[in-house]
Formats: sequence, C-alpha cells, structure tokens
Amino acid sequence: MCSHQPPCPSADSPDHDAAVIVSAHPEQGWSLLCNGTIVFDDTGEVLPDGRTVGPHRGLGPLTVAA
Repeated sequence: MCSHQPPCPSADSPDHDAAVIVSAHPEQGWSLLCNGTIVFDDTGEVLPDGRTVGPHRGLGPLTVAA
C-alpha cells in the first residue's frame, strides 16, 4: 500500500502506528494509515487483517509530591 520513500512500517511491525496518515476523519475520530491500519482518537486500532488493538493511552505526566 505504501508507495513513498522511505516506506512506512508494515502493519506487523512494532512501530506500525508511525505510518503516514492517508485519510483523516477527525469528525468521526479515526484515520487510515498508509499500511492499512485504522487508528482511533482513543488510541485503539484495527489492523488490516481484522485484529484489534485496545486503547493504549499513557498515564499522563507524572507529578512529584514535595
């Protein structure tokens, strides 16, 4: 699916969500990546083979008590 250089990571690689966005739909909360992965605003994903990846948000900035 990827035709630009350097090529995007495949949907099977650990950094698959670093692929280029080819179609963005912010009003609906999702984007299609060059490698066929659909990413959602909540950080969930649907891979091209139909597998899903649950949201993997960070915990936010750490605060240190004084």
